[in-house]
Amino acid sequence: RALRWGFGWELGPFELLDAIGLDAVLTTCGPDPDTADLSAAAREWAGLDPRSTAPRRLRSAPLPPAGPDLQILATAKQRERVVKRKAGASLVDLENGVLAVEFHSKLNTIGGDTVQMLIGGVAEAAERFDGLVVGNDAPNFCAGANLMMVLLEAQEGNWEEIDLMVRGFQRAVIGLRYSPVPVVVAPAGLTLGGGCEMVLHADRVQAAAESYMGQVEAGVGLVPAGCGTKELTVRAVDATVRGADPLPRLQRAFETIGFGTVSTSAADARRLGLLRDIDGITMNRERLMADAKSTVLDRVRDGYRAPARRMAIQVGGEDQRAALDLGVHLAWRGGRISDHDALIARKIARIMTGGDLPHPASVTEQYLLDLEREAFLSLCGERSTLERISHTLKTGKTLRN
Repeated sequence: RALRWGFGWELGPFELLDAIGLDAVLTTCGPDPDTADLSAAAREWAGLDPRSTAPRRLRSAPLPPAGPDLQILATAKQRERVVKRKAGASLVDLENGVLAVEFHSKLNTIGGDTVQMLIGGVAEAAERFDGLVVGNDAPNFCAGANLMMVLLEAQEGNWEEIDLMVRGFQRAVIGLRYSPVPVVVAPAGLTLGGGCEMVLHADRVQAAAESYMGQVEAGVGLVPAGCGTKELTVRAVDATVRGADPLPRLQRAFETIGFGTVSTSAADARRLGLLRDIDGITMNRERLMADAKSTVLDRVRDGYRAPARRMAIQVGGEDQRAALDLGVHLAWRGGRISDHDALIARKIARIMTGGDLPHPASVTEQYLLDLEREAFLSLCGERSTLERISHTLKTGKTLRN
């Protein structure tokens, strides 16, 4: 395990030797005297007759069993602790009063099953458990929305269906924030789009060190509409000293969303404002779910209480929006962004500054979520957005049209 973890290998040296085949390796080495001695020694070690020429594999050398703090999700499933299962997600009892929501769709993209299990998981945890972990053992926590589903609905002009999809995901994500029991999200690997929005709304986050987080919706012609734009706006405003201008912090959050910046690690995600100082980082990926469970139990012992809903968020209105739009215009004039990039950026600026308000004002959380949804739907009707989504699905790369 140490070699595999240290070098990021899937197989250790002896596992590689066994996968290739001992005879194939020794044959490749050639008829060297030293190799002959090695061949005899290797065959003896493997439990073979040193004089035999029959092809054989190395004897099985199983890894020692995982400790109680490793791979607890896999252990729970082996013990048949699955509470509920759908094609794309499951609820798993991690014992000690902790429930887990596990994703298992392709790249753990977000679909109807994911949304239902997030909402159902919070309800189930509130009724029968002390806390909830959202995580999985896959290489990537969540690669974002199911773009194929969005593309097909947009091509058919099913705007009501898209609206329901966005509303449902907003409800699921905001439900994590206001859950009556503590919710810990445990990201690892790719944590993009909606996956990042789940992270932003957890009571606590326990992230794997190698977590690559970002709100990348602009790259496919959309805006973060699962509460992500709202949340970075709120964090920028809350981090501003009373009486100071929030524009510099808002500008940084605006650029993080607009450029689709993805962190290079969990530590970098903290620098970008996607993780807070109170959130934890786990170096050993196999300990991640155990650490997340431990964090849930710590929050329970601390007397967790659900936060009050935000009813007064300060937004800057027309003047603040003009300042952000000016930066967009200069970037467009300088050829750094395309026409469609500029349109998306202006949509993001409109959300972050409160829509069409002529002056600074206090707005509710739901008001900003409605602006997110409105912008998302309008961009789904843009041909350039559909071209971006289609290109990304075909090539895995971003189209800058």
